[in-house]
Amino acid sequence: MRSDQGVPEERAAAVRLFGAAIVYRLFDIGYEIKLDRALDLLATSAPERVRPVRGEGQALQIANPPITVLLGTEVLTLDGESQDVELSARIFDFGVVSLRVRIRTPGELSWPAFVAFAQGVEEHPEIAPMVAHHLRLLSERIAPAIVKPLLASVHEDYTVYRINRLSHADGTAASPEVLGDVDVVPLLLNETRPLSPEARRELLPHRFSYYTDDLAILTWDNALVVELGSSDTDLQYILEFANAQLLELRYYDAVLDADIPKVFERIAEARQRRRLLFPGRRYGDLLGALQQQVAESTELVERVENALKVTDDVYLARVYQTALELFRGRTWRSGIDRKIGILRDTYAMLNDEAQAARSETLELAIVLLIVMEIVLAFIPH
Repeated sequence: MRSDQGVPEERAAAVRLFGAAIVYRLFDIGYEIKLDRALDLLATSAPERVRPVRGEGQALQIANPPITVLLGTEVLTLDGESQDVELSARIFDFGVVSLRVRIRTPGELSWPAFVAFAQGVEEHPEIAPMVAHHLRLLSERIAPAIVKPLLASVHEDYTVYRINRLSHADGTAASPEVLGDVDVVPLLLNETRPLSPEARRELLPHRFSYYTDDLAILTWDNALVVELGSSDTDLQYILEFANAQLLELRYYDAVLDADIPKVFERIAEARQRRRLLFPGRRYGDLLGALQQQVAESTELVERVENALKVTDDVYLARVYQTALELFRGRTWRSGIDRKIGILRDTYAMLNDEAQAARSETLELAIVLLIVMEIVLAFIPH
């Protein structure tokens, strides 16, 4: 039997590797985070403003690079054995914090053993409380830098399975092409039964390589990254950035979903209030709130989308654009635009109604003045 890439499947099963699973948990903790202030607050933890370091990374323009900070180590029980894991965080100016748990493989593993290791990490019950604990500590440390602090109910989960060394049983280096779609299905799709070729093509279409010894395969909620050594993390950087942008779009979509019905309720309440004098003013507070909400929503979405700009069609840029498409970023953005449009239309409708009420009041006042002048003209002096 042969895999989709024409490599014997038994070779994939026989490879040996060193690597890690990096678990990402992303949270929205506020409207904005002042990164310069956060740097000062995290000074004792050696925070860094990190950008992609590869040459083609210059095609990714990041106006306000996020902060990366180490949070220390914790002990995780994996397969009955205690293992030290590294925790770190990346802080984005648009209010998102990404907590990362890096779990190294327990020595050199075969490919089936790596798949089992990854599945154990994916379902591990100790990760969620560990992340929640460090999120609370980090949020407290940078609290003065958070504008309008509020932990959102929505969050993003993503996992990168990283391979730093891949070799054959005899110790010679193995090409990442040895890992065909058939082999990565249990890892990335968590399917134990064989998938049809059509299903594999549909579910695993995003496969990238830049050099002959690297590989990236993206899916909706995880990715496999093969990179020699452990220093080149640019691809993980842009996947994390794309997830942070996705979270912010999801959050604001949920905010607008919750706010639009409230706006209609306030309109109904305002219309029930009768004002003999200045009836147009019954919408005054509501119009101000709508105007502020539209401005804040538009400003935040633009800030998120402009946080990382692609200036050239290079490898990292293609991976980033594919990740946004895979995460359905455009779908979330179009939904937000549609809801902001509803708020704009509602503002325009209420404003027109208020203007019409003012005009009617003015016309009535003019008629009353004319009637008063006529009446006064017939009153003898």
